[in-house]
Order: sequence, then C-alpha cells, then structure tokens
Amino acid sequence: MSIKIALAGNPNSGKTTMFNDLTGSNQYVGNWPGVTVEKKEGKLKGHKDVIITDLPGIYSLSPYTPEEIVSRNYLINEKPDAIINIVDGTNIERNLYLTTQLTEMGIPVVIALNMIDIVRKKGDNIDIKKLSKKFGCDVIETSALKGTGSKEAVSKAIALAEQKVKTTPQHKFSSSVEDSLSKIASYIENSISPQLLRWYSIKLFERDQKVLEQLSLDENIRTEIENIIAECEKQLDDDSESIITNERYKYIVDAIKDCYVRKNTSRETVSDKIDKIVTNRLLAFPIFAAVIFLVYFISVTTVGTWATDWVNDVLFGQIIPPAVEGFLESVNCAGWLSSLIIDGIIGGVGAVLGFLPQMMVLFLCLSILEDCGYMARIAFIMDRVFRKFGLSGKSFIPIIIGTGCGVPGVMASRTIESEEDRKLTIMTTTFIPCSAKLPIISLIAGAFFPGSIWVAPSVYFIGIAAIICSGIILKKTKALSSSPAPFVMELPAYHLPGIKNVAFQIWDKSKSFIKKAGTIIFLASGLVWFLSNFNWQLQMVDAQDSILATLGGIVAPIFVPLGWGTWEASVATLTGLVAKENVVGTFGVLYGFHEVAEDGVEIWGSLQASFTALSAYSLLIFNLLCAPCFAAIGAIRREMKSAKWTFIAIGYQTILAYAASFCVYQLGMLFMGNGFNVFTAIAILVVIGFIYLLLRRPYNKDAKNSSTKKVGKAMLGGAKL
Repeated sequence: MSIKIALAGNPNSGKTTMFNDLTGSNQYVGNWPGVTVEKKEGKLKGHKDVIITDLPGIYSLSPYTPEEIVSRNYLINEKPDAIINIVDGTNIERNLYLTTQLTEMGIPVVIALNMIDIVRKKGDNIDIKKLSKKFGCDVIETSALKGTGSKEAVSKAIALAEQKVKTTPQHKFSSSVEDSLSKIASYIENSISPQLLRWYSIKLFERDQKVLEQLSLDENIRTEIENIIAECEKQLDDDSESIITNERYKYIVDAIKDCYVRKNTSRETVSDKIDKIVTNRLLAFPIFAAVIFLVYFISVTTVGTWATDWVNDVLFGQIIPPAVEGFLESVNCAGWLSSLIIDGIIGGVGAVLGFLPQMMVLFLCLSILEDCGYMARIAFIMDRVFRKFGLSGKSFIPIIIGTGCGVPGVMASRTIESEEDRKLTIMTTTFIPCSAKLPIISLIAGAFFPGSIWVAPSVYFIGIAAIICSGIILKKTKALSSSPAPFVMELPAYHLPGIKNVAFQIWDKSKSFIKKAGTIIFLASGLVWFLSNFNWQLQMVDAQDSILATLGGIVAPIFVPLGWGTWEASVATLTGLVAKENVVGTFGVLYGFHEVAEDGVEIWGSLQASFTALSAYSLLIFNLLCAPCFAAIGAIRREMKSAKWTFIAIGYQTILAYAASFCVYQLGMLFMGNGFNVFTAIAILVVIGFIYLLLRRPYNKDAKNSSTKKVGKAMLGGAKL
C-alpha cells in the first residue's frame, strides 16, 4: 500500500524546489478531478510506494481562490498519510499561520524549516526543540535550494505515517473563544470524526461558507451556532474571522519570542537594502526595463544567436541534411519520399529546433531571475502600474508565467479572486511573447534587422502595452467593470540561484519544446509539405500551383493592408494557430530550409524578397498579438468555462492584432514618404478610435474611482510597504 505525503506551504516558501529535489524525474502532471487547477505528483526517488503531492501554494485554509479550495479539499477529503509543511525560516511568523491550521486537521505534520542557510548567514538562531514543542510536531532544518534536509523531512513523515501518529495542536485561544468553540463542537460532535472536530468548529466560528454547505446543518442548529458567534463577537468587539486571525498571530508571536533569536535587532536585512533600490518608486521601472533588455539581448542578439547559428548552419546545414540525403540515395529512395523527409520534416522541424539554443538561454536567464527572488519583485513593481489601469496586481503573475508558455500563464489566472479580473487577465495574458514566439522574433530580427538590439525588447514591451491598454479599455465595459482585487504577496529573501534547480527548470521547459517539435510540428511540417507539393489532382507541382497556394490565395487579400498579403505569409500565420513555432517551420518548408542551412543566409534572402523591413515588423506584431495556439485556446476555454467568453477573448485578440499591425504598416508607409491613401485615412481613424476608448468614461463611475485606490499590500522582508 502506498504512502501519500502532501507538501503544503506559502507561495515562494521553496515548496516546489523541495518537490523537484524529492521526486527528480519521477513526476507526472495533470488536473485535479473536476477542476483545471494543475496537479503535480511524483514518486519519491528510490521509493515506488511513496507518492509526493505538491499542493498549490496557499497562505491559509480559509479559501478564496480555486487553488486554495483544491488544497483544503485534498487535505480534508483525500486525507494524506502525512503533511510536510514547508516554512520559510526568513519569514517565519507569516508562514506559521498556515502551520497552526494544518496541525488542527489530525494528520501527522512535519515542519520543514526551509532556507535555514539564509537564517544562519544572517546570524540568527532558531531553537527547533522549543519550536517543535510549541507547535506539537517535529521540525527539520532544510535548505531545498541546496538539497539539504529534504530527505530527513520526508523520512520523518514516512515514519509518522507508518506509525499513524496524529499531530495534536498545542495552541489555545482566549477563554471566551475556546468556550464558544466548545459549544459549537457539542452541536456537531456526532457527525464529525474526533480528529477534525476542532477544525470544523473553528471553521463554523469563522462562518466558512464551504463548510456550512458541506455539513448541511439543521436550521435550528445553525441559528444556535450563529447566536454563539454573535455573543463572542460582542464580547471581543470584532468579527469572528478577524478574532481567529488575531488569536493565531498572538500565539505565533509569543512562540517566536521563545524560539527565535535575531542578531540584527533592527530586522533590516541585505534583501531589504537591495529592495530600497530595485523597488524604489523612481528606479524600479528603469531597472526592470534594463533587466528585460539585457535578458533578450543575451538570448536573441549575442550568446543565443551564436549557438543558434551553429545549429542552423552546421548541424541542420552541413551535417544532417547531406547525411540523410546520402543515405536515401544509397537505398534508392523515391523522389517524393526523399523530398518529404528532407524538405518537409527536416526543413520544418529543423527550422524550429534551430532556435532551441536561443530559447534555452532565455530559459536560463528567466530561471535565474525567478530563483534569486527578483521575479517576485517584478510582480510587486508592476502592481503599481496595473492597479492604476484597473487590473489586479495578481494579473502580472500569469503574465510572467506566460513568458514561458501561454497555457500555464492562462491557468495561473485562477489565483485572482475577482471573476471580472480573472476574465480580463485570461484575455490579455497571451499578448506577452511566450517561448514559442521567440523563433518568430529571431527570424524577423535576423533577416531584416541584423545586429539590432531593439527589436526583441520592443516586442516584449509592445506585449505589455497591449495588456495595459486592454485593461483600460475592457475595464470600462459593463461586463468587466469591478474594483481590482487586493494584492498580497510574500517577497522571498534574495539568494544565489541553485545550479540544480535552474538546470531542472531549463530542462523541463526545453523538454516540452522538443516534445512539441517531435509531435505537433512534425505532423504540421509533413502536412505543409504535402499541401505545398501537390495540386488538387494529387500531382506533384511547384509550390505556386499547389493546394496550399490556392488556399493561401483565398486568405491572402485579408492581409494585404497589413503589408504581407502573400499566400506564403498567410499560410504560415494560419499554421501558427496549431503551434506558434509552426510559423518558422512553415517558412522553412516553403523556402527550402535544408538548402538555407548550407550557408545560413538563403532563408533570409527569400524573406527579404517577399517583405520589406516594415511589412516584416507588421507580420511580427500580428503573430505576437493575435489568437494564441490551439493549446492556449483550450486553456482559455477551460478557465472561462464558457464558449461565449472564449470566442469573445479570441475575437478581441485577433481584432486588436489586426488593428495594431494595420496602423503600424500604414502609418509607417506615410512617415517613410509613400504618400497618403484611403488606407492611411482609415489607420488615422483607427488610432483616434483607440484613443477614444482609452479616454472615455467607464461604465460605472464608482468602479473607476475605487479601482485607482491602492488597496493592495505586500510583505517585504517582514515589513509592510
């Protein structure tokens, strides 16, 4: 019989790092039954019968978001054999709030006191024996980033699970609260297991709606319980939920006084000093812009390009195609099959895989920023901007995740409490360039802007501008008008990135990209080859006379005002709906990528013959902002839970992309001295209309006024900003 161990903790406490350390490659990802929240499970390395479940990061078992509900339901209904509670030792007071709730559930709990290396580096000392006694469970010092203590924590959890030792909460509340809880317990003790009796009593005292619905209490009993709560509220002059919160923190503060000795009594850490600069109201945005510029400069212009050039010119130019072609000739392979393999499969898949080095460098940079703690600061910094434009600060978290892939970015929107803010975030998250769009950026930048250092960063900031402008416009509509949700977030202490953890993240993201290239792009490249080499009578013909040229010719006129109304560009854009990397793969097949790789410049020459620099940039903008790939569209459908809202989201994205690309090309032509025409006039009208939508009065004036107030708070090194 397998042992189930749950990892529970606050966001940024090191929970996922510990999960990766414990499970290695023995992981499998799916969705929780009935919901779209991601479920990560894995087998403990060396133990086939021990299942580790990485629960979504939560601050409390009083749920407000789908992720918090999932974590609580799992602990209550699935009843894991043990819980490892990851506690950030550098922010122990906040993290122990969840601990007080976990110990009330009657499940064996082991506290993994994480980031202990940072605690010691600061000269602080935590007495784990006293801490263990205060909270009634074993405490193991860990540093998940360095891989120390994790095995000891899971070994202790396994031992407790096998012995079926239940954790007994040691914290007590004030007499009036305890008296109220005892009275409530007397009403439900016959229908609740003894080990969960206190937990349910507290939740009823807090008027937890989920628990009230679950228990289905008699109306008379609910009235009696409400009277008990109201009497206690009157005595303590506060609402019940705040009473419990205050009682928990009072116990935690008293416990910490006996267990935690700080060397720096002022409590200003190195992270605090750094944050005075990187989160400064004047310096934060220039620093953020410089960091993003540097990331893309390294990834697209320098190191990433050097590696990509080698893969394209040498690996897929001088090594693989000639070798495969020689082998096929030696076995007398049919001409059409040889063309399929070399022009179709190697041309299409190779065109995409050629950009893998750039993507790996990008993943490296982003993983370092995330692992050292700067990504959390970016979310905090952008909250100031987003809140002014009606968006929740939490909206930036899905956007940051979306730089890797739009699918998890869309799914991350579930952490936003407001339904309107969640829909708005889902509609705009995919505007940010994901890793699948990087090959398109690299191709256009290399072919039309060689040596330029502004193209890739400009695309990133266009994505952010599209999100902000969409927030302003859509927030003023009747369906999406609301006050932004408060933003509360833990900012972890700065630390050196762990080599093992960064390497794992790079491999995990790269593996997904390679898998897509070996499946979706492989099939798409083969289909593009077939359609571009055969006519409707299934005879091999030149590409200009093919099925694909016919279909592309039907669509192409739509894109003429955008500057790239060729059938090749139209087809490449449409195949990008399957996977954005297909845009490059399709060009590779249509322009004969295997020949290009021999000297590394022919695909650029083919593109330059079909596009100008302005029309190529217009193409880039459209593919950046238009409807995402099918996988992301599926994620939007699951998160929206509505076909209507899915079509609204896709329609808005496509219309915005077309309008932006149209205006860039037509106004660009005007500024370049190509005269004034009807399209120029339309572009000016579109810009005027866009400005009107930005400046017009919101649907609800009160919603506008409340949305501009700064109601969010962030915890920075234990101090409120």
